Amino acid sequence: MKYRILIQQDQDGVYVAKCPSLPGCISQGGTREEALTNIKDAVHGYLQSLKKHNEPLPKVEEELVEVSA
Repeated sequence: MKYRILIQQDQDGVYVAKCPSLPGCISQGGTREEALTNIKDAVHGYLQSLKKHNEPLPKVEEELVEVSA
């Protein structure tokens, strides 16, 4: 499965990674690579928890919009 991940560096220099399709699935790391590794683990754990509790995957629709700057 593939999930969209957003990574931003915060004001303290920490990289915060989020998976918008999985509410509350957030991780971080000292480097972008570490944050990416950590969010992959978080997504895996999130999905395993849903499976364990017989919960469905959250339904999220994603769309790109164009706006003028």
